[in-house]
Amino acid sequence: MSLLKISIRRAGISHSTKPRVIFRSFSSPVTNVDERPLAGIKVVDLTRVLAGPFATMMLSDLGADVIKIETPKHGDDTRSWLPPSAKLPTKDEYPRPDLPPESAYFLQANRNKRSLTLNLKSEKGKEIIHKLVKEADVLVENYVPGKLKQFGLSYEQVQIINPKLIYCSITGYGSTGPYAKFPGYDVVIEAEAGLMHITGEKGGQPVKVGVAVTDILTGHYAQSGVLAALLKRGKTGKGSRVEVSLFESQIASLANIGSNYLIAGKEATRWGTSHPSIVPYQVFPTKDSFIMLSAGNDIQFKILCSEEILNRPDWISNPKFNKNSQRVENRLELVKLIEETLKENTTEFWCEKFKGKGFPFAPINNIAQTFAHPQSIAREVVEEVEHPRAGKIKLAAAATSYDGQKPKLYRPPPYLGQHTDEILEELGYEPTEVIQMREDGVI
Repeated sequence: MSLLKISIRRAGISHSTKPRVIFRSFSSPVTNVDERPLAGIKVVDLTRVLAGPFATMMLSDLGADVIKIETPKHGDDTRSWLPPSAKLPTKDEYPRPDLPPESAYFLQANRNKRSLTLNLKSEKGKEIIHKLVKEADVLVENYVPGKLKQFGLSYEQVQIINPKLIYCSITGYGSTGPYAKFPGYDVVIEAEAGLMHITGEKGGQPVKVGVAVTDILTGHYAQSGVLAALLKRGKTGKGSRVEVSLFESQIASLANIGSNYLIAGKEATRWGTSHPSIVPYQVFPTKDSFIMLSAGNDIQFKILCSEEILNRPDWISNPKFNKNSQRVENRLELVKLIEETLKENTTEFWCEKFKGKGFPFAPINNIAQTFAHPQSIAREVVEEVEHPRAGKIKLAAAATSYDGQKPKLYRPPPYLGQHTDEILEELGYEPTEVIQMREDGVI
């Protein structure tokens, strides 16, 4: 990974009498990008927070040139979501000292992208974004339905500019229906679309998932929609409109819980870590912490009861427990027996007992233990990259491999407006025009 070369030059005094500093970055040539599946694809990214940025980040992993459009002063909302943040250097100079530190939240969803600050309310801003759209292959946005029309960026308006464009809209509730204009927030959708109802301990209050899982699911649906539309365009030469919403993504992801209701009219409830149809399948306390056990079938239950692990052959011959249907019916009795046995020793002891026996189990790892896991190290789930403001930072790597290799980071998450001059130069604007646009608040 070659480092970014940063050149800084002063543009003089603006009409507000405050000196403005122009920061210009030139991305050095990077390897492997041209060999990636989406090399040569340009994406205009009009998204913020997580669902949209997550989708466009995955497209950038595949080699797409993702241009992230941000408001000039504050940028993506998540830039201000700190602490925690990456530490800024204490000795050497670094670009944009006027900006706050780079937030950890922003950094995790914006690798490989370029940042262009742009005031879409200005006429010049509209001109620039329309130029970008004309050259782009994909536009991804997560505005409230109808909002982009004022900038000349509705689907109908954009089709006139570039009929081959893939236009992907990410909304809270979809573009039609009585909730269409409502903003979408992950935790609200978790509550409204069934997920929170089934998350939490049995008999306890509903809780949210520990990460914004609805946003992440929606990002995946958006990415797959864009990829399918690109394939279609390769056949027909025409662009497409792709639409995904947090609400529908969450409902589609209810999986067997949704199917249980649709097929059998069975309403769901909270089960904690337990499974309504499999026993034992839950977290159990040990002498010092917890362990997750999952007997997905009768053979695995026999392994659990074997002399090598729990040494309870009487459970196998007991008609209350020898079949899964019977274990489900006698859940409370069996769970109590397993708990009593596991509490006799530590989690480490039991993990050694289970290892290599063909039974699904796991300790409850914290985040530090997760990244230190030998499988995490073997699979290189963390990458280190040089950030122009924060120095070396660690980020979670892409999760998908191609031809035996994961797509490596080729550009660190951008600081606000890092590539503004670079992108405007590519669009044909002269340096004097760029200075004037900065003075006018366009960029």
